[in-house]
Amino acid sequence: MRIDTSNRSTSSEMMDDFSMQGPVLTDALDKIAAVNRFLGGNRVTLEGIAALLGSIAPGGVLRIVDVGCGNGDMLRTLARYPAFKSLKLELIGIDANQASVEHARKLSAGFPDISYRCMDIFDPLEEGWTCDIMLFTLTLHHFSDRQILTLLGRLKNHVRTGIVVNDLQRSTTAYRLFQALSFVFGLSDMSREDGLVSILRGFKKRDLLAYDKKLGRVQGTIKWRWAFRYLWIIRI
Repeated sequence: MRIDTSNRSTSSEMMDDFSMQGPVLTDALDKIAAVNRFLGGNRVTLEGIAALLGSIAPGGVLRIVDVGCGNGDMLRTLARYPAFKSLKLELIGIDANQASVEHARKLSAGFPDISYRCMDIFDPLEEGWTCDIMLFTLTLHHFSDRQILTLLGRLKNHVRTGIVVNDLQRSTTAYRLFQALSFVFGLSDMSREDGLVSILRGFKKRDLLAYDKKLGRVQGTIKWRWAFRYLWIIRI
């Protein structure tokens, strides 16, 4: 079957239902995190954070917010990362699904630097609420082009240093690779189908360049990374 990747798909994913809960959801979240770790996805986000840290003055608290945090795997990676041991961290996960937040809290017990908040990121943030770095790890593709521009245009006003986007490249090769990995990891039908839709909702470099241009007054850097990811670093 021919895979059309010329334009971003508008198909929805089952996990976009924020009322979803139970073992099907938690299994999907944990498998997604496992596949991401296996493919080196967390390293891509760490690279983006490291690129921004040079512009942060030493001392004080480094506040990092992960939007669409899922089971919190990225935040736990940050809390354990040796290079951050000398920093005082405040790690905040945001997710619109209450069951996802509760699962993340359970998995993050024993990590005092991590907290979670259930909210729709399109809802207004409190006046004066800021963070140093905001992360979108495999989150941005869930939104339409218009939503992405609206969201980033608003959130950049709450970020002091920069935004790190780590998301999927839209390509036939990536699609076929995920089909194979679905069998290796024993993904459920829902996880497999959602993963394939995610790739078709992913990005080509031209998409990210267009967003970067329309955001204005930011300094963006876009890099391709294995496995079929784009690292978009937005300096505020």
